[in-house]
This record gives sequence, structure tokens and C-alpha cells, in this order.
Amino acid sequence: MEYRFHTNIPAAPGLNTLPFNPCSILDFQLLTLAAGETWAGNSGDREILAVILGGTADFTIGDAQFAAVGGRASVFDGKPHSVYVPINSDISIRAVSDVEIALPSAPSDLEVDPYVIAPDQVAEGRWGAANFGRNFHQILTEIAQPDLPARRLIVGETFTPSGNWSTYPPHRHKTDNLPAEAAHEEMYYFRVAPKGGFGICRLYTDEGYEENFTVRDHGMHMMPEGYHTVVSAPGYTTYYLWFLAGTQRTQGAHEDTELKWVGQTVPTLRGLGL
Repeated sequence: MEYRFHTNIPAAPGLNTLPFNPCSILDFQLLTLAAGETWAGNSGDREILAVILGGTADFTIGDAQFAAVGGRASVFDGKPHSVYVPINSDISIRAVSDVEIALPSAPSDLEVDPYVIAPDQVAEGRWGAANFGRNFHQILTEIAQPDLPARRLIVGETFTPSGNWSTYPPHRHKTDNLPAEAAHEEMYYFRVAPKGGFGICRLYTDEGYEENFTVRDHGMHMMPEGYHTVVSAPGYTTYYLWFLAGTQRTQGAHEDTELKWVGQTVPTLRGLGL
């Protein structure tokens, strides 16, 4: 079977790109640098959010300089630092320590100055309840960071505990029908702790296509369409960086109508302390 919507991104030294990409708006790159190494590029017609997965780096974006951005050891060690890179910007990154940087991007025509998103600007909380409860960080969203400019990118992180389900009930982002639903592409970039663990991801469409795959470090789930959900194997936590883009930044998701009742149990479950 030829899978349409998942792959692994390489994690070699330097700039790594997706082997294939079914999305027409979103793209993703992974930058891995050893201490003292540098990388330079240009954003072109795309806005980029450089999310520090682990380590620290100096950024020069056009004439702006941001020193020693980062600090967490890994994605499982606190909130991230991020740098918003606007269109047509020369980029230079120097690794202060060994560093991994996620680079989700989308087309833009927004001309603004680059900026840093510090950990204290990142919202956190919990979605769901019981065995479909999971924790989140909202890094760059219209709701949590309304004063931070971006044209299309919506970015955050989710941590799914041992044995729990995430993005459940499954939902899609197919049509612009706000407030019920918004048309967005979405991608997940995965890490798993401790090492050697795994999760399972499921995607299915209204037309009957279904794809299930094993989630491990550097796995990518690329979703131009379809309902989606994730589960962590017992004993392991799955992390994913999630990012969306469409014609606008207001979020709205349509839950699978056959499973929507599960989400309606959240207030009761939380009232029971679950």
C-alpha cells in the first residue's frame, strides 16, 4: 500500500527536508547544528516559525539580532523559545550549544519585523479528560497570542501521556464554515520519551480512505485532509509539534459525528477528577 500522509524527516546534521509533501500550503524543515556551527538562508515568500526543540542558538534575521535563544534540553523539558521569521528575510543561525530547530512555514505577504516568543508567552493547559486527556502549549495562535502578527501559521505542542489518546474525538479541518469549522492543512512532528517507545496515528477521510502508522522520533503526519487521532503506547509519552495554515488564522474543527459524544463527557469526567 502506498501511504499518502506520513513519512519520517531525516535528522542528519544541517538542514533536513521532507521526502515528500502532500500539502500545498504547509512545509517543514528540521535544522540540526552542533555547537559552533552556523547555517544561513532566506525565507523567500514564506513566513517561518523557528521553534527551538532543544539547545540554544544566536539568530540574525535581516538587521535584527537575537542572542542565546532557547535553553530547554529537549521538547520534554519545559516551554519553548521561538523566533518568527517574516518573508524576504536573510537568516543566519549559530549554535551556541548543540541545537535542534523545527522550521514550519507557510506562504505569506505580511511584512513585519522578526520577533522572539519567550516561554512566558506560551499558553499551557489540558484538553480532554480521563484516558483522552493531554497537555498542550499554544505558541503562536490567534486566541492565546492575539498581539503577535502572522499571516497563516498557527503553532503549538501537545504531550500525550502513557496509554492516552490525543486529538480525540478525531476531527478534521476541511471547509470554511466558522465557527464550526475552518479549512486548514495541518502537520504533526513527533518525538517519543523514553527512547524506543512508540505511538499509533490514524487518519481517515469522508471518502473511505484510512491510514494507520507507527509514531516514532522524527515521524511526520501531513494532513491536507482527513480526520486524525493519536494514541501513546503504555509507558511512553508522545510529543508532537502541530502547525496549521489556511486562508485565515481563526481555528475551527469538525469532530467525527459518530464519536462526538465522547467529547461531551469531558465536564462529567473532570468533575470526577479524571
